[in-house]
Order: sequence, then structure tokens, then C-alpha cells
Amino acid sequence: MPTTYDVDIQDAPLYTLREAARYVGLPEATVRYWLGRHRTTSSPLIHVAGQLSFLNLVELHVLKALRESHAVNVRSVRAALEYAEKTLHIDRLLLHEGLLTAAGDLFIEHYGTLVSLSKHGQIAMKALLAIYLKRVERDEMRLPVRLYPLVPGAGDSKPIVLDPRVAFGKPVIQGHGIATWVIAHRLDAGETIDAIADDYEITPELVRSAAIYSGSMP
Repeated sequence: MPTTYDVDIQDAPLYTLREAARYVGLPEATVRYWLGRHRTTSSPLIHVAGQLSFLNLVELHVLKALRESHAVNVRSVRAALEYAEKTLHIDRLLLHEGLLTAAGDLFIEHYGTLVSLSKHGQIAMKALLAIYLKRVERDEMRLPVRLYPLVPGAGDSKPIVLDPRVAFGKPVIQGHGIATWVIAHRLDAGETIDAIADDYEITPELVRSAAIYSGSMP
């Protein structure tokens, strides 16, 4: 039977296209293209009728890894995803842990064949996918429930989290629930990193990460 995902809060419409692009660190035009909302796009990589869900953010997060490791060929990615669904019997492979195991190897091999990607390039792609997928936290049913976006300068740490059950899915500081937009607004108003850190009883590094993630670093 195909692997499917129950409709839950993870699939509830939470984000505008602009918000989704900003939260996963992609150009808005790229997200619009991948969603099939550009006049030159034949069909989408991710099917979304209106606002995006948390699971859609995870799909964009994984597609971003493909974009970082190899320029995304939309036609080839679409064909590889169809191959995963029809041959591997996995629906929405971009959400699936199988991208780190045999299913991922077959998907990457098929994609690599379509775009003439070398074996070395395929290995590099899987390595980068692993980095991105390890930033997706899953529940006991192995469904994505939290996303820890990459923050420049934060290394392997996970200072920012997106959780559809917290702050309506907006990004917050991990372990504290402080919305990153609040930090950004206070910095834009002229407050210092140390003063904000003192107010919330968090480290200046967390404030700095929230600022960098929000694009509001002074």
C-alpha cells in the first residue's frame, strides 16, 4: 500500500506563499515556480490549492536541498517523484524518511539519470539531503511535526523551530516560544541584543540567531 499522510494540523493551511518562502530561505519566485503558480510552469512539484501547510514547508525544505546540491530541473524532479510513487509506492516522497535509505538511493539514481548527474554528484546530493532531513523532527508515527531551519552562523545547532502547534506555525526560538518577529521588531526599534536577551532571560546568541534568521541583524 502507498505511504500516505493523515489530514491533521500538519496539513492545515497556515502560510502564505511569501511567508513560506521566507521561512525556508528561498526566493519567492522559486517557490511560486515550484507550486505551478508561474505562467511558464506546466505542472507543480507540490500541489497546493491555497495557503501552504506545515508539510508543504517540509517539502520546500527538502527541495531546497536538491537546489543547493544541484540546480533543480523541475521536469526531472517531477518525473523522479512520479517514479517514486508508481514504482516505490511512496506518496509524497519529499516527506518520507525513505530519502535517507534505499528509497532515497533509487530516487536519486533515477533523478541523476534524467539529468546526467554523475555518481559523485549523486553521493553529494544524498549527503546534503541527509543534513536537511535531520532537521525534520518526527512523531511516533514517523510524520514530520517540527522543522528546524538552517540559520547562517549557527552551525549544527537548532535555535529556531517551526511547529504547527506553536504560535500558529510561525518561527520561534527553540525551547522558549519567543516569536522571531518579536525579536526583529525590537531590534528594528533600536534595542540592543544584550537588552533583549536580558528581558527574555535567554542568551545573546539566541537573539542573534533569531535576528539573522529574520534578516534583521543590525
